[in-house]
Amino acid sequence: MNNLIILPILIPFLTAIILLFIRKSVKAERIISVLSGIALVIISGLLVKEVLDKGAISYALGGWAPPFGIALVADSLAALLVLFASIVVLICILFSIRGIDEIRVKFFFYPLVQFLLLGVIGAFLTGDIFNLFVFFEVLLMASYGLITLGGSKAQLQESIKYVLINVISSAFFVTAIALLYSVTGTLNIADLSQRVAEVNQPGILTVIAFLFMIVFGMKAAIFPLYFWLPGSYAAPPPVITALFAGLLTKVGIYAIMRVFTIIFYHEPQITHLTLEIIAVLTMVVGVIGAIAYQDMQKILVYNVVAGVGFIIFGVSSLNEAGLFGATFYLLHDMLIKAALFLLVGAIMIITQTSSMKNASGLIKQYPLVGWSFLVAALSLAGVPPFSGFFGKLYLIQGGFEAGQYISVIIMIIASLLILYSVMRIFFSVILGEENHASQNEKANIKGLLYPSMILLFLSFVMGFGAEFIVPHVANAAETLLNPEIYIEAVLKE
Repeated sequence: MNNLIILPILIPFLTAIILLFIRKSVKAERIISVLSGIALVIISGLLVKEVLDKGAISYALGGWAPPFGIALVADSLAALLVLFASIVVLICILFSIRGIDEIRVKFFFYPLVQFLLLGVIGAFLTGDIFNLFVFFEVLLMASYGLITLGGSKAQLQESIKYVLINVISSAFFVTAIALLYSVTGTLNIADLSQRVAEVNQPGILTVIAFLFMIVFGMKAAIFPLYFWLPGSYAAPPPVITALFAGLLTKVGIYAIMRVFTIIFYHEPQITHLTLEIIAVLTMVVGVIGAIAYQDMQKILVYNVVAGVGFIIFGVSSLNEAGLFGATFYLLHDMLIKAALFLLVGAIMIITQTSSMKNASGLIKQYPLVGWSFLVAALSLAGVPPFSGFFGKLYLIQGGFEAGQYISVIIMIIASLLILYSVMRIFFSVILGEENHASQNEKANIKGLLYPSMILLFLSFVMGFGAEFIVPHVANAAETLLNPEIYIEAVLKE
C-alpha cells in the first residue's frame, strides 16, 4: 500500500494535462475537475487511515533507496494536510462553477488550480529539501497565473510585488540549500536530521537555519515579511483568494514546522525564541490590520496574517501541547479561512461591493448567508465549542508549559480583537437597516452558499466531534516531537 502515497500527486498532474486539451469546453472542464477532486479526497482519506493504522510510510521513486533517491514520505501531519488541501480545492471548484466567469475559465483557471494543488501536495509529501524547492516553484508558477487571471489593473499591480518577493525568496532558498548540502553532504530530510546532530559547527547551522526561516517566512507571511500578502490576496476574485488563504501560506507554515522540529532543533534558545518573537509580532500586525480596514476582503486578509502567528507560536513552544495546538489550528484555519472568503464572495455578489460602508441588512433577504457568516466568525475567533477554540486551548497550554506567559496573554488579546474585527462585518453588513444593491431584486446566489457550508460543517465536526480527529493530530504532534519516528520510516531499509 506504499504506492498509495504517489496517487495524490499523480491525480492533479494528470487532471491538469487533460484539462489543457479540453479547455474549449467549459462544462467538460468543470465536470472533470469535480470528479478529480472527489477522487483525490477519497484517496487522501485512505492515506490518512493507512498512516494511522501502520505509522509513517515512505516510497522511493525509481527504486533508489534514501538518502540517495527521491523519497515521498507520509506521516500523520503530511497526510492530514494532503486531505484538507484536497477538500479545500474541491470546495473552491464547486464554488467556481457559479463564482468564476467563463473568460477566466477559458484562460486556464482549472488547469492552474490543478497545478497549484500538485505543488502544494508535493511539498507536503516530499522527503528531501531540494524537491521541496521544486514543488514550491510549481505552486508558485501556478499562483502567478491565478493572481493575474482576468488582468484587472489591481491584479497586475499586485502581481508584480508578488512575483518579485517570491523570486527573491527562491534565490534565498537555493542559497540555503547549497550551504546546507556543503555542511552535511545530504538533502534528504531524515538523513539531515542525523547528519546535523553529527556536525560540530553550531554557528554555521544556526546561520543556515535563519536563512530557511527567511525563505519559509516569506512564503508563510510572517512579520516582517508579510507586506506582499494584503494586496496580493485582496486583488483576485474571492474564490482564488480562498484557495490562496487555504493553501499557500500553509505550505510555508508546514515547511517551518517540519524543518524546525526535525533538522534545526540544536539551538532552540536562539531559533525557537526567534520564532516566538516573530509569531507574537505577526499576531499583532495581523489584528491591527484587521481592525483598521472597512473592506471585508482586507479584514479577512489580515486575519490570515494573524492566523499564521498563532500557528508559528505553537511551533516555538516545542512541546507536545504546543505542536498539537499548532497542527489542530492549522487544519482548522485551512477550512475556516476558505469558508469565510467564499462567504464574503457571495456577499460581494449580493451587494456589488466589498466595503462595509456601502452595504447592510442582508439578514432580511439572505438569513442563511448571515448565520453562516456568524458561525464562521465565531469559529475563527476561537469561541467555544467551535474548532478554533480547541486549537487555541492547546496553544495556550503549550505556551504555559514553555514559560511563554507574556506571549500567551498577547495571543488571548489578539483572539479577542480578531473576534471584534469579524463581528464588525456581521453587525454592519449582515444586520442593520437594509441597504444594498440587491434589496429590490433578490440576487441569485444559488450554488454559491452550499460549498462554504460544507466547510463550516467540517469545521463544526472538528469542534463538536473532536474525538474523531484527535488521534490523528496527536500522532502528528508526536512525530514532530520525536524525529526518530520520521527517520525510521524513511531510512529503515
